[in-house]
Amino acid sequence: VQLQASGGGLVQAGGSLRLSCTASESSDRFRDMGWYRQGPGAKRELVARISLAGNMNYADSVRGRFIISRDNAKSTVYLQMNSLKPEDTAVYHCYALRWGRSTEIWGQGTLVTVSS
Repeated sequence: VQLQASGGGLVQAGGSLRLSCTASESSDRFRDMGWYRQGPGAKRELVARISLAGNMNYADSVRGRFIISRDNAKSTVYLQMNSLKPEDTAVYHCYALRWGRSTEIWGQGTLVTVSS
């Protein structure tokens, strides 16, 4: 399976971006889909995840600002990022976790840069 992410870019603080990640196979094969990020000099952080049933979890650092959604018909997971802060600057990677597996499949990263 391949995960193709897009939507990163440069935005000013307070702005918004939407990331998309499309899987090359049906997303009903994935129990979870979501996004990690890793900023400069920072540890990798799970930003948000969404189950096939639509249950969502967020990192405390983004809760209330970011919204994750999933369109299973399009095999795509989205991350709507609002009220962006410079500390949101990172490479964002989407991932998918198959049913019954413990190892995630990662897509290529997309860079988000938030200027102050």
